[in-house]
Amino acid sequence: MRNFDLAPLYRATVGFDQIADMMDRVLTNDVAQPTYPPYNIEKTADDAWRISIAVAGFAEADLSVELRQGALIVAARKAEEREERTYLHRGIATRAFERRFQLADHVRVTGATHADGMLHIDLVREVPEALKPRRIAIESSGASDKDVVDAKSVN
Repeated sequence: MRNFDLAPLYRATVGFDQIADMMDRVLTNDVAQPTYPPYNIEKTADDAWRISIAVAGFAEADLSVELRQGALIVAARKAEEREERTYLHRGIATRAFERRFQLADHVRVTGATHADGMLHIDLVREVPEALKPRRIAIESSGASDKDVVDAKSVN
């Protein structure tokens, strides 16, 4: 894989630091991408998405969903078990995790639900009225009735 130097991008642009940082994170191959817990991202409408994370073994109280600096952070920490158990096979991982999802501008979290070992987080993009395209009415440039002046003869 090639390594890209984004230093010229930082020098030649103003106000695009967030995009350059995101590209830098994506192109860095030194950081191993976590695979636990597994998750799905599905598109539910044109401007709506749902993130589903497999959180088997975690109770609602063990999970936290937080929005911080444009990133959705989902974390889980299992409370210590008080009773001793002897497992013959332990295949359900309940280790602590923190998963981050970088959200685009104007994307907000509308809700989170925990059911059947799955955590569902619903997202929607709401573009402010000031940023939505608007149609400008075009008026004709010809003379209208109010611009016509009646002329009287002087003779």
